Amino acid sequence: GWQGASLPLVPAGGQPAQGAHQPPLHFPGFLVRVREGRPLEDEILLLNFLFSSCLGTKGTHYETNSMDFKVGADGTVFATRELRIPSEQVAFTVTAWDHQTAERWDAAVRLLVAQTSSTHSGHKKNTVLDPVQPPKDTLLPWPQRQSSNGLRRQKRDWVIPPINVPENSRGPFPQQLVRIRSDKDNDIPIRYSITGVGADQPPMEVFSIDSMSGRMYVTRPMDREERASYHLRAHAVDMNGNKVENPIDLYIYVIDMNDNRPEFLNQVYNGSVDEGSKPGTYVMTVTANDADDATTANGMVRYRIVTQTPQSPSQNMFTINSETGDIVTVAAGLDREKVQQYMVIIQATDMEGNLNYGLSNTATAIITVTDVNDNPPEFTASTYAGEVPENRVEMVVANLTVMDRDQPHSPNWNAVYRIISGDPSGHFSIRTDPATNEGMVTVVKAVDYELNRAFMLTVMVSNQAPLASGIQMSFQSTAGVTISVMDINEAPYFPSNHKLIRLEEGVPTGTMLTTFSAVDPDRFMQQAVRYSKLSDPANWLHINATNGQISTAAVLDRESLYIKNNVYEATFLAADNGIPPASGTGTLQIYLIDINDNAPELLPKEAQVCEKPSLNAINITAADADVDPNIGPYVFELPFVPASVRNNWTVTRLNGDYAQLSLRVLHLEAGVYDVPITVTDSGNPPLSHTSIIKVKVCPCDDNGDCTTVGAVAAAGLGTGAIVAILICIVMLLTMVLLFVVWMKRREKERHTKQLLIDPEDDVRDNILKYDEEGGGEEDQDYDLSQLQQPEAMEHVLSKAPGVRRVDERPVGAEPQYPVRPMVPHPGDIGDFINEGLRAADNDPTAPPYDSLLVFDYEGSGSTAGSVSSLDSSSSGDQDYDYLNDWGPRFKKLADMYGGGEED
Repeated sequence: GWQGASLPLVPAGGQPAQGAHQPPLHFPGFLVRVREGRPLEDEILLLNFLFSSCLGTKGTHYETNSMDFKVGADGTVFATRELRIPSEQVAFTVTAWDHQTAERWDAAVRLLVAQTSSTHSGHKKNTVLDPVQPPKDTLLPWPQRQSSNGLRRQKRDWVIPPINVPENSRGPFPQQLVRIRSDKDNDIPIRYSITGVGADQPPMEVFSIDSMSGRMYVTRPMDREERASYHLRAHAVDMNGNKVENPIDLYIYVIDMNDNRPEFLNQVYNGSVDEGSKPGTYVMTVTANDADDATTANGMVRYRIVTQTPQSPSQNMFTINSETGDIVTVAAGLDREKVQQYMVIIQATDMEGNLNYGLSNTATAIITVTDVNDNPPEFTASTYAGEVPENRVEMVVANLTVMDRDQPHSPNWNAVYRIISGDPSGHFSIRTDPATNEGMVTVVKAVDYELNRAFMLTVMVSNQAPLASGIQMSFQSTAGVTISVMDINEAPYFPSNHKLIRLEEGVPTGTMLTTFSAVDPDRFMQQAVRYSKLSDPANWLHINATNGQISTAAVLDRESLYIKNNVYEATFLAADNGIPPASGTGTLQIYLIDINDNAPELLPKEAQVCEKPSLNAINITAADADVDPNIGPYVFELPFVPASVRNNWTVTRLNGDYAQLSLRVLHLEAGVYDVPITVTDSGNPPLSHTSIIKVKVCPCDDNGDCTTVGAVAAAGLGTGAIVAILICIVMLLTMVLLFVVWMKRREKERHTKQLLIDPEDDVRDNILKYDEEGGGEEDQDYDLSQLQQPEAMEHVLSKAPGVRRVDERPVGAEPQYPVRPMVPHPGDIGDFINEGLRAADNDPTAPPYDSLLVFDYEGSGSTAGSVSSLDSSSSGDQDYDYLNDWGPRFKKLADMYGGGEED
């Protein structure tokens, strides 16, 4: 079977036992179960140890490292005192040592809580429970088998007890933990190996084993916070790899060391508590975590308050639960108005708060004292005063100031004002200024100086939030407000506005209608009121400026355009003589009762009928500007004079407003006839009016419609006149057509006429361009005054005949040009000039100031003289050499006529 040796036992404090060494291990660990809740009493047998070694059991002594248990000389384990086993397991070590050789052997014992067994006769059995299959990390020996001859030892596999390794060991490394070996290594060579997390699984090579000797080592310092335990399996094989022993479990526990400080979850904690809270009021909780083992003192954290700032009203206003971290109040007197915030330094220490050995850390707890409404608002003065003009609203007349020590701009501080007396009519209200918390006394209903000259108000102030329990309102929460009313000049007013009177139309001018007077509200002022018209559209009324009596200034006509729904409306002004003056307006409405002052009129004014009696009679109706009863039913009748009216026409009444006019004779010649008809209304007295209807009588077709010829005939023209008009129209159209044809032919002749000279050498443009009327450049004696713009009509009319500016529009009567001299045989040039002049004179589109009209005259009065000598002879021997002396403007003309025979 397996054999092994272990490291010295490591007690709970983490330090190895003094004088421990590594002997061969010859007995296993054990597991004992006890009933749940049962106390272990003194001298209660738990189990028996049987130690077997190669030298036998003689000289072997037993001891244990637990003060609660003892081992007898025969290996029996007893409880030394009455104790209660907790829910967790209890472990201790039993050591066997030999006095002669001074060798020691250890075995581990664990006590587990088992379920309570059944009772018999009311008593519990105090027997040791049989071992059962433990958890996977529990080391048990193989069970002994009982033969027919009784108990005897059986060879079994060896079980290695748990190995405790302290964390943060300083080495040197590798450090041996345990040696394992098989009792078969005396016969054959054996190779040992380990597997599991920390060996061949990550983290790799934390543990190693000497394959030949079976010594297992740890290769580096352990960290319990990284991993608290390891479970390995040891294997033994021969040189061929064949399994020699079954794998055994190795449990390695890392013993915790106090190497971690408590860490607060937050460095700064914020909490709050109401002012005035009673002692014991919960405030907040702080929490610190320690990475060390919480089941040992290394991870057991305790809290305490280090400092409190400020230390008012007591230096110990708060306390903290050392285990839970709950902060509660411990003293009374929290007052936000004195201390608004506390800063408390909290310290967390492990080792159950042992300041000598434990590690500590600190955090800050900021505790805000929250406000409660424990201070009622108080007026800063007992009385306030203000004044208000009468008839003014939405005006602040007084500001009420209060003092409140609670949190500003919170419901505990916001003031609410209320008027409790002195204003039964509700003229005032108090609004709160949200910024200053002042009460603004505001006029919401106009006050009248003549009714109230002053107001004495009693006001009360409270908070938006109710007062805290036990707090009473102080007498300073009420105050008096005196408001004086100022008298101002009020405008006069008309008591009856709008005033309505009823009156018949047509009353004579100067008739007294009514007195429309105003009242001045200022009873305490001696003022006079004056009246005037503000609006009188028809200018029918007059008002007395002193007493307001209204009379007619013209006849009132109900049928006027200024009347709407029988009502005439006028506006009057009443003004006092106060400082400053004030005025009011009043409206007078006059309802005019209709009288029969309008005669009826007939409609239509014109009509048309056929010359022979038919069904198409003329419908006529009467219109009257009056209203009932001064209108219909109407009476329609034809006058007796002239007699032809009643002979030719007849009127038939259809109803009270309508009648028909029709022919009475069998035939009436076409034409326009004035038919007088008299219509009479039903007024009292009735009014009559004779209206003339122009009736066109014309021939009609079969449908009763007037024909076209008939319409002309009805206009008063006979057949002969109609024929003459048609002939005149035809002749006029013929003349217009002939004139158009003649004009087109004349235009065509003008365009087809051949000129005597080449169009390119046409000199007419040069003549028109240069606009010279002298004898060429040699004649430079011009009268420049003729080129000035005339300033008056007389200047134009006083010019010499035939002398005019070419760019001047005539402003007077167009002068008559002198008769042109008739030169015999003018020749081609004369023909050309005369033709152009005639075309210009007869052209209706040519303006009267055409420059051509200036050049057409060269007779008497012209400074250029006559050029008729150009055509004075027909013999052809005329000498034209003098043209060369006229300058470059006449050079082309000199070339044409002075060139000699070769030209």
